[in-house]
Amino acid sequence: MDHINIKTLGALKASNYTPLSVKEELRKNLIRQLQDKDAGFDGILGYDETVIPELQTAILSRHNILLLGLRGQAKTRIARLMVNLLDEYIPYVSGSEIFDDPLNPISWYAKHELMIHGDNTPISWQHRSERYTEKLATPDVTVADLIGDVDPIKAATLKLTYNDERVIHFGLIPRAHRSIFVINELPDLQARIQVALFNMLQEKDIQIRGFKLRLPLDVQFVFTANPEDYTNRGSIVTPLKDRIESQILTHYPKTIAISRKITFQEARISAEQTQRIEADGLVKDLVEQVAFEARKSEFIDQKSGVSARLTISAYENLISTAERRMLINREKTTVVRLSDLTGIIPAVTGKIELVYEGELEGPAKVANTLIGKAIKSLFTRYFPDPEKAKKSKSANPYLNITEWFTEGHSLDISDDLSAAQYKKELMKVAGLKDLVKKFHPKLSENQTLLLMEFVLHGLAEYSQLNKNYLEGGFGFSDMFDSLFNLDLEQDDDEENYG
Repeated sequence: MDHINIKTLGALKASNYTPLSVKEELRKNLIRQLQDKDAGFDGILGYDETVIPELQTAILSRHNILLLGLRGQAKTRIARLMVNLLDEYIPYVSGSEIFDDPLNPISWYAKHELMIHGDNTPISWQHRSERYTEKLATPDVTVADLIGDVDPIKAATLKLTYNDERVIHFGLIPRAHRSIFVINELPDLQARIQVALFNMLQEKDIQIRGFKLRLPLDVQFVFTANPEDYTNRGSIVTPLKDRIESQILTHYPKTIAISRKITFQEARISAEQTQRIEADGLVKDLVEQVAFEARKSEFIDQKSGVSARLTISAYENLISTAERRMLINREKTTVVRLSDLTGIIPAVTGKIELVYEGELEGPAKVANTLIGKAIKSLFTRYFPDPEKAKKSKSANPYLNITEWFTEGHSLDISDDLSAAQYKKELMKVAGLKDLVKKFHPKLSENQTLLLMEFVLHGLAEYSQLNKNYLEGGFGFSDMFDSLFNLDLEQDDDEENYG
């Protein structure tokens, strides 16, 4: 931009510079972006049909915006990306605390500079990356933090009365003049602070300790809020809500494909991990499916939401679980297995808010239940439904496998097995490899072994095998054998209590 070589007000006027309000500036650049069919908001996935069009409409309408949605729905990221719609550089009066527009000054300092220096007033340039301020609303935020306070030392030093604007030490919002100002978790802000905000939006003046100052600030406000906060921790006061012209609802990804894209975009997986650890599409989908299952689980507080960060952390953990086994077994490469899903439990338990029933179950058990449901949900995408197969008149494709277990065999797959041991264990099960080959003949050996393990987990979820959680792995055995043992124990109990 040639403009940034301009150093004085006179030169700025001569360059035909036209000042725009921050909302007009966003609008102007968005219009250009839409005409060029440039999507904007890079890295925001799954909102092309919903959130982004509404956001663009709000910007075209020059609105202050409230993004309302559960945690982990990219609300803050959207606000940060709005900076890209600002002009690259804007001029301001050099030395101004609130970056006054040289052609439209509002502070005492800028007006005074222009009065003294006229066209020789020095001009500086501010980059758009510096025109973004973000504040997390907490109950302890004060009016002084956001708007400002009287500085008695300044008053004494400059021998000024409190009626003089120069005694004010400006807060965050005046310093965000001509910028985007984001307040995250707006309902957490005390009601009186929200009223002070409303006053700034409505009256264009600021009131500090009974001293009223006309300061027509030019700010694009973006607020974020979580619907659960309305009941839990506070609410947005009605007059302020009324002044926020556009409320946009965010949501979680609607398909596994979008959810997967978000996870891979955000997960921190090193190049070395990518080269040495193979993760099949099935295990990637299972990680996403765990979040989808969590979002409809009766054990989890749905008002709190299940953040997209769950799948990101879970995927990182999944890769690291496989990596740990690879390092312990001194292998060069490894493949992610279904038994590695036990490694995602810490990522899941830390990201879910349990309801009372969930607390009774315990977070680890709830996480295991979610993993099991995810396996069950995806199983019929790869293989016939075991329940229907069992009832059908034609041959049951799983019969050889279940009979092998009925004959008294069992199988333990611990998460520290080497690749050779893992293969050897799975190959023991009669009919398991034949079944996978029948439905998926063209897979690599690694994928075939993964699906062989998947079949065992799937049959367990459909109650045709028994699955035990071992320390660091899973054990599979015959369903009826376990039920029979359970019955015996119950009979003994009944005799004891006779």
